[in-house]
Amino acid sequence: MKIYNTQSKRKEEFVPLQPGKVSMYVCGPTVYNFIHIGNARPMIVFDTVRRYMEHKGYEVNFVSNFTDVDDKIIAKAIEEGVSAQEISERYIAECKKDMAGMNVKPATTHPLATQEIGGMIEMIATLIEKGYAYDVDGTVYFRTRKFDEYGKLSHKNLDDLRGGNRSLLVTGEDQKEDPLDFVLWKPKKEGEPSWPSPWSDGRPGWHIECSVMAKKYLGEEIDIHAGGEDLIFPHHENEIAQSECCNGKTFAKYWMHNAFLNIDNRKMSKSLGNFFTVREISEKYDLQVLRFFMLSAHYRSPLNFSAELMESSKNALERIRNAVSNLSYLEQAADRQEMSGTEEAQMDEVRAFGVKFDEAMDDDFNTADAIAAVFELVKYANSSVTAANSKAFIEAVRGEITGLCDILGIIAQEKEELLDEEIEKLIEERQAARKAKDFARADAIRGELLEKGITLLDTREGVKWKRA
Repeated sequence: MKIYNTQSKRKEEFVPLQPGKVSMYVCGPTVYNFIHIGNARPMIVFDTVRRYMEHKGYEVNFVSNFTDVDDKIIAKAIEEGVSAQEISERYIAECKKDMAGMNVKPATTHPLATQEIGGMIEMIATLIEKGYAYDVDGTVYFRTRKFDEYGKLSHKNLDDLRGGNRSLLVTGEDQKEDPLDFVLWKPKKEGEPSWPSPWSDGRPGWHIECSVMAKKYLGEEIDIHAGGEDLIFPHHENEIAQSECCNGKTFAKYWMHNAFLNIDNRKMSKSLGNFFTVREISEKYDLQVLRFFMLSAHYRSPLNFSAELMESSKNALERIRNAVSNLSYLEQAADRQEMSGTEEAQMDEVRAFGVKFDEAMDDDFNTADAIAAVFELVKYANSSVTAANSKAFIEAVRGEITGLCDILGIIAQEKEELLDEEIEKLIEERQAARKAKDFARADAIRGELLEKGITLLDTREGVKWKRA
C-alpha cells in the first residue's frame, strides 16, 4: 500500500510503526456553527482511509479532536449571550448528527481541547525548560528558529517567510524575539474562558492543542497525521516543531492532506454567497449522495461542487442501489440453492473486480478508480446474473457489491421497509415487555423501529407511530 506523503512529496510504501496497528490523527472542526461541506471532505476522505485500513486487517486507533475553545466560539457566545461551553456542546452534538448522516464512523477517541489543558501546560513547561519557548508578561512564544528543521513539511524557508509575507507573521511582534515565533499560551481577555497556568490565567494557542491530544491518545510517534491542505502551514508545521522539540522523536511518519473544495469553480466563502452547510445539503439530498460525490475524485485533487455534479452522483448511487435491489429480488425468485461448477468458476471473475478495487485503494487511496471497479461489477451483475442462477451465486455477487461499497462507507442496500402489520406486532411486543418490566427489551424495540425510520409516540390513547 502506497501513501503520498506531503513531507517527502512522493508516494511511499506504508509500513506501520507497530505491525498490524495504525495510529492516525485527523484535525477536527472548530465547533461554533454547523459544519460546512469543506469540513465534510476530510471527514469523509479519512474515514474511508480508516475503513480501508481495517479492511486490510489493521487495528486502527483513530483520533479526531473537536476544537472547543477558540476566538470564533467566544464571539458566537458573546453574540448569543451564552457561555462558550454551551456553544461548543451544541455544535459538537450537531456535528455528530451530520457525521452519522454521512456514515462517518465515530473516532476511537474524540478528545476536546478544553479537557486536555493540563497536558498543554505540561508540554509548554517542557518546551520552556528545553529553551524552545519563552514567557513575555504571561504570553508564551515558541522560538521558531531554534528548531533547525522548521519548514520541512510546508517546504517554506524561514527567511523567505520573514521577508516576503508579513501577513504570515503572528501579532504582538514587538514582544517577540523574532516575528516568526508563534503563541503557545495567551493571557485571558475580559469575558473569555480561562485556565490558571504558571504564566498567566489564559488559554492555549491553537497549535499546541493537537500536539498534546495526539501524544496522549496515540503516543509520541504516530503513523499518519491528516487534515485539509489549508492546515499544512502554519498549523501542522507548528505541531511538528512543538512535538519534536518536546519529545525528541519524529512526530508523524506520513502526512496526508486533502485538496480544497470549490463551489461552481470558485472558492467557497460567505461573501460570495456560495457557502453551504452539510445540514443544508441534507435538506435536498440523502447525505450518502454527498459522500459518493466526495469520493468520486482523488482526495488530492481539487473538487468542484455543483448542482449538476450532485445530480450525477445521485444517479450513479441509484444505479448501484438498483443493481443490489434487483439481485435481492432474483435471489428470492431463484430455485436452486447451491452453486454449480460453472458458477464456482464465474466467482473468479466476480472476485477479480474486488482485486481491481484493492489495487486502486492501495495506490494512495484512489477512490475514483475504486468506484469505477464497483461499476464494472454492477455492469457484470446487470448483464450476467439472472433468476436461473443459484441463490448462493446471486447472494455472493450481491455481497461483493455491498462489501466493496461498505469499505467506501457507501450504503448500497437500503433498509428494508417494515410493513404496517410488522410494526404493530413489534409495538405489541414492546408493550408486553414494558408490562413485564423488561425495559431493556422495550428500549431495544424502540431503537430497532427508529433505525427503520419509525417514530413511536406514547400518548394517553396508547402508542401511536409514524414514518420519519
